[in-house]
Amino acid sequence: MEFYNEDISTALEAMEKAQWLAFAPVAFQASRALRNFGILAAIEKRRLSGMTADEIELECNLSHYGTRILCESGLAIGLLYTKHGKYFLTKTASFFINDKLTEANCDFINDVCYKGLFDLEKSIVSGKPEGLRTFGNWPTVYQALAELPAQAKESWFKFDHYYSDQAFDEVLPLIFSLSPKHILDIGGNTGKFAFRCLSYSPSVNVSIMDLPSQLNMAKQAATENGNEDRIGFIEANVLDENQEIPSGFDIIWMSQFLDCFSDEQIISILKRCVNAMSVNDRICILEPFWDRQRFKASAFSLQMTSLYFTNIANGNSQMYHSEVFAGFVKAAGLETETMLDGIGICHTLLVCRKIQPGK
Repeated sequence: MEFYNEDISTALEAMEKAQWLAFAPVAFQASRALRNFGILAAIEKRRLSGMTADEIELECNLSHYGTRILCESGLAIGLLYTKHGKYFLTKTASFFINDKLTEANCDFINDVCYKGLFDLEKSIVSGKPEGLRTFGNWPTVYQALAELPAQAKESWFKFDHYYSDQAFDEVLPLIFSLSPKHILDIGGNTGKFAFRCLSYSPSVNVSIMDLPSQLNMAKQAATENGNEDRIGFIEANVLDENQEIPSGFDIIWMSQFLDCFSDEQIISILKRCVNAMSVNDRICILEPFWDRQRFKASAFSLQMTSLYFTNIANGNSQMYHSEVFAGFVKAAGLETETMLDGIGICHTLLVCRKIQPGK
């Protein structure tokens, strides 16, 4: 990956970028206002002819001042351009209102992260998610999920599922090429992957291991889907060093799970998985590594998401560099058997086995 190996900006470009950073919160909220008031959508409907400010004012039921100030900010941000006294959408604006990934990212930052980010520096110093206090007094966001405000909860799950769900169709054939009979899904959350496994194979059994609040949502979904006979639930807090990982599973599956923990915590979890494994068992890890992305926009999104973990989620985790993560795998007594990039939007699949004595 060669995204960050040199600085090719001119002095003028660097100065402009510095101003972008200074006004970034303003640009973000103005962009959302242009979207939420329907201005961008209205102009898109007339993409060939464009719209005057007066037409936008009437269409979106806004004041003359409000229309003018937002459209002028849209020019500065790069969402709009003008020609013959009319406003037109830029390509960036088209992505901003139509791309589902952009929508998930934007709503997640606004509804979950924005207010709390004021305390980012405190989180860096304390190693705790100081921004989470905007919602209440919880040690991490994972205990808070079931009690977050409705909009924040919706945006959190939309963000989380958008990234992971896109990968499931591609990863299931790879997982089932190992012929598993019983899968342990650690951090299975609401059970989406577990249910996909049950649909993919009529003979597999899946157990979800997670916090009680997450398991309650998965249990409800299992009852609604009629999957109770092939799915199990294990209440556990894997951050508890005394919490053992149960044995007897062909595959231990963790999807977008280990990035929720610190370096030391990841090694501890993996070591306890190794203790539960036989020589033929495998650990399958699905993670988005920022250094293994095809596009710079993807790497950027993951690196910025790391600050959500710092400030809101738990204070000590991130989206990892693959080489850093490889060190955790080795320290736990595992070796990577298979490493496949390009799964879904941004994921890498690691298939690991325990290192045999003498190696």
